Amino acid sequence: SVVIQECYVQNTAREYAKLYAAEAEPLEGFGEVPEIIQIFLIHRPANNIPYATVEEELVGEFVKYSVKDGKEVNFLRRDSEAGQKCCTFQHWVYEKTNGNLLVTDLQGVGMKLTDVGIATLAKGYKGFKGNCSFSFIEQFRALHQCNEYCAMLGLKSLRTTHQKQRKATPTKSKNLLNSSTVKKMVPKKAREPRDFISSEH
Repeated sequence: SVVIQECYVQNTAREYAKLYAAEAEPLEGFGEVPEIIQIFLIHRPANNIPYATVEEELVGEFVKYSVKDGKEVNFLRRDSEAGQKCCTFQHWVYEKTNGNLLVTDLQGVGMKLTDVGIATLAKGYKGFKGNCSFSFIEQFRALHQCNEYCAMLGLKSLRTTHQKQRKATPTKSKNLLNSSTVKKMVPKKAREPRDFISSEH
């Protein structure tokens, strides 16, 4: 079920956000850390749509800090404290999981986030498979610009590591992009059901 997957993904991302907070909050000058709110699954046997999700209502301006494919950069993401800390959170998770996992679709009100997604490489990460295309990881690596919060956490710049990796294995990355098996893992419509479900709350 798409709804069960949505709960699983958001609550997994929430656990990463807690670990991030535990590392970032004690740092001098870091301040408040984004939080991914908890999402609950409820079963309604009498209803046409038997499963629904329930979560805290977020009141205020809803902002998308990281857009699905990573190509679009909005100003609130780049210029706001919450937006920068979300980008640092993505970088932190990427580094912690050795580039195997990325939390995407970071959106919400202020520092409270919901309806997030996770991208993993095709094989998944530690038994977990994300609900977003692994191409998001590639795009994040190419487009992420470190900010002061990345520096506070001592995260390595992705620019230099990305270039080194490309020089070291140019043939390997080409094969990966042309592989038909990878394309099969990325159905174009994979994300649409989540947009439909979110109106069900």
